[in-house]
Amino acid sequence: MHPDLQTQLKLIKKGVAEIISEPELVRKLEKSIKEKKPLRIKAGFDPSAPDLHLGHTVLLRKLKHFQDLGHEIYFLIGDFTGRIGDPTGKNELRKQLSKEEVEQNAKTYQKQVFKILDKDKTKIVFNSHWFEPMTSADILRLTAHSTVAQLLARADFKERYENNKDISLLEFMYPLLQGYDSVYLESDIELGGTDQKFNLLFGRDIQKDYGQDLQVVMMMPILEGTDGVQKMSKSLGNYIPLESGKDDQERAYNIFAPIMSVSDELMFRYYELLTDVSLEEIELLKTDVWSGKLHPKKCKQNLARMISAQYYGDEHADECEKLFEAKHGKSADSTVVFDQAAEEKTIHRASLDNGKIWICKLITLAGGATSNSNARRLIEQGGVKLDSEKIEKSDLEIVIEKDKYNLQIGKKKYVRIVFCD
Repeated sequence: MHPDLQTQLKLIKKGVAEIISEPELVRKLEKSIKEKKPLRIKAGFDPSAPDLHLGHTVLLRKLKHFQDLGHEIYFLIGDFTGRIGDPTGKNELRKQLSKEEVEQNAKTYQKQVFKILDKDKTKIVFNSHWFEPMTSADILRLTAHSTVAQLLARADFKERYENNKDISLLEFMYPLLQGYDSVYLESDIELGGTDQKFNLLFGRDIQKDYGQDLQVVMMMPILEGTDGVQKMSKSLGNYIPLESGKDDQERAYNIFAPIMSVSDELMFRYYELLTDVSLEEIELLKTDVWSGKLHPKKCKQNLARMISAQYYGDEHADECEKLFEAKHGKSADSTVVFDQAAEEKTIHRASLDNGKIWICKLITLAGGATSNSNARRLIEQGGVKLDSEKIEKSDLEIVIEKDKYNLQIGKKKYVRIVFCD
C-alpha cells in the first residue's frame, strides 16, 4: 500500500522548510507501513479570496505527494474561521467576511484544487460542520485550553499590543479554533506555511489537552512573487494566477509569461517548489547555467512550459512557447567587434547587427569579466549599468532599439554599443 520509509521521506521532505519533529514523523510513517494504515494529513485553507495562485500550490503539491504515497488527505476549508479572518502577519484589525462571501470563495477553491489533487482521493471538509452546532458553553469550554499570555507571545499580536492597535477577542479565537480542527479530525500531520507556525503548534497543544497523539507539523516555505522579494500576493501584484483568462490557452499563457520574467535565482526556487524535478537534477541545471553551458532563458522556458503544462496540458504549453516567441522574438546571432583604442578611460566600441546580445556574454567579450559566470556575479553585486540604469537581471538580453548604448562595468570600464548600418 505504501512505499518503504526512505522512499517516502525523500519525497515528503523535498522543499520543506521545517518539520516538528522529524523523529515523530519517522515513527508515524513506520507505524503506518507496519499496520498498512494511511496517515491523516490535514491542511486548512481560509477562503478569504476567490483566486488561487502559484504560491498556494506549494502546499497543495505537498498534499499531493502524501496522496501519491497512499495517505489520507483532508482539504479543510475554514468556512467558519474564514468569517473571522486569519490575523497572521496583519498589523491591524481584520475585516470580517459574510457567510455568503466565504461560501462563494469556497466553491471556487474546490474547482481549482483538483487541478493538483485527485478528486476521488481527497476528503473536502468544512469546519462549520463541527463549529456551528457548538453552544456558547462549548465555545467557552474551548477557551480554557489557551491563555492570554500564550496568545500575546505571538509576534503579530505582540506588535499590535505594544503599539496600542486593536486586537479583537474574535481574532484571539482564530488559532484556538484552528487548533481544534486538528482535534476533531485527529490529524497525524498538519501542513502549513512558515508564517503559520504559531497556529500549527497551537494544534499540538490542544491535541495534548484532549489526550491525542500530537500531530507532526510540516512547514513549507513562503513562495516569493515575481519581484523575487515579497511573498506572492494578489494585493502586491506579484502573483501568478492559477486561473485567469477567458479560456484555457489564455490561462496557460498567464502562467507561462510571468515565469519568464523572474530572476535566475528565483527560477531555481520555482523549480524546487513548483515542479517534480529532483534536487539532484536542479543542481545540475544550476551548474550548466552558471557555467554558461545552458542559457538561463532556455532553462526558464523549460520551467514555464513544465508548469503551464502541469495545469493545462502539453498542447496549450506548446502554444504558449510559440506565442511568447512571437511576442518577444528570438535572439538573433550578433556580431560583436571591439575597438580597444585607449582614451582617458578605457572605452570599447561595439558594433552589432540588428538583434540581441546576452548581457553576460557582452561583459565577457568586453573584457569586463573572465567568464559568463563571473559577469553574472558582477551583476548580482550591482556593478553593471546600462545607460546609467543598474542592471538587476543577469538573463537580460539587450535589444537594439537606438543608435548607441553605454554599458558601465564597475567604476572604470565602459562599453559603448553602436549600431551597424
